[in-house]
Amino acid sequence: MIRFIILVPLLIIFLTVSIPLQLIALLVGIVSPSARDKMSLGIVNWAFGVCLKLAGVKTTFIGLENVPKDEPVLYIINHRSIFDILITYRQVPRPTGYIAKKEMKKYLTLTTWMMMLHCEFLDRTDLRQGLKVIKSSAAKIKRGISMAIFPEGTRNKTDEPTLEFHKGSFKIAEMGKCKIVPVVLNNTQTIFEDHFPALKPAHVVVEYLPPVDVPSMSREERKNLPETVRDMMTETYIKNKALV
Repeated sequence: MIRFIILVPLLIIFLTVSIPLQLIALLVGIVSPSARDKMSLGIVNWAFGVCLKLAGVKTTFIGLENVPKDEPVLYIINHRSIFDILITYRQVPRPTGYIAKKEMKKYLTLTTWMMMLHCEFLDRTDLRQGLKVIKSSAAKIKRGISMAIFPEGTRNKTDEPTLEFHKGSFKIAEMGKCKIVPVVLNNTQTIFEDHFPALKPAHVVVEYLPPVDVPSMSREERKNLPETVRDMMTETYIKNKALV
């Protein structure tokens, strides 16, 4: 509980103090969007690192060499904790936007950082808006920005390794003509969700699977893509349970 009591006020302080940094980043972006991206990425990654350290999270990364460094990708990530974003974002080699639920937009300062980091906000009840998010995300990938999505659509609170993957998540890679990097996280729920509101130290395992070359797939392979990727990730999740 002490970790939670320490972390929450510090997070509020950061979001308040970082407002001038946001203004600076916005001004920098007028001259150089790439410089703004680099600045925003550095600031947010630093903040995420502090949060993870205060929470007592120790992480084992497997397969980082599978992440392409010279091209944008779509990260497909299983989802069990709010800490999934913090842990995975720390490892992105280029500007990367996460697709988040629309409710996140009510946190103004946080929303500003997310927008500067190319995040998209999804209304899970509005199919038309969802299609716009898919198209916008694909367009960003074509501009060299990676995207990340949790295809289960919500946090997995069950004992099942993964929930059903939404097929629309994979349309981003098809329309953006990019590779998919499946990312499998184990044990993140033990940081916070398993004993809310307490934060407890945890060992997390994150494995990056080899890229799935979507553009080179046949029509039939693309049709089965959600099930194929889910099977790969489920197998990896079960395998890595022994490592936590």
